[in-house]
Amino acid sequence: QLQLVESGGGLVQPGGFLRLSCAASGSIFGINVMGWYRQAPGKQRELVATITSGSFTNYAGSLKGRFTISRDNAKKTVSLQMNSLKPEDTAVYYCAADIVLRDWTRPTTYWGQGTQVTVSS
Repeated sequence: QLQLVESGGGLVQPGGFLRLSCAASGSIFGINVMGWYRQAPGKQRELVATITSGSFTNYAGSLKGRFTISRDNAKKTVSLQMNSLKPEDTAVYYCAADIVLRDWTRPTTYWGQGTQVTVSS
């Protein structure tokens, strides 16, 4: 069964850092774009960052410089290093991946279950 499993969330003080990780498992032919999204209470889910299989990255403008996305294609993992965290970064963070299950098929987007990040003193 294909799944994305996130880890690394938690409670951190303002100015602190966290590293989120997400691992894809199951019968996978290939993974195109992987990324992180977040959803704060009462708000819509928003893009944090994405990364292609060739390591081209895209960030939400307000987060570039504080957050860094990376991936390991061999391990089918994507990570998000979050520095200088602010209370407004508090949200549930979701991993997403465009996964190709078989050769010559189109990718399907899969989502992780989410991991809570709380920035508070």
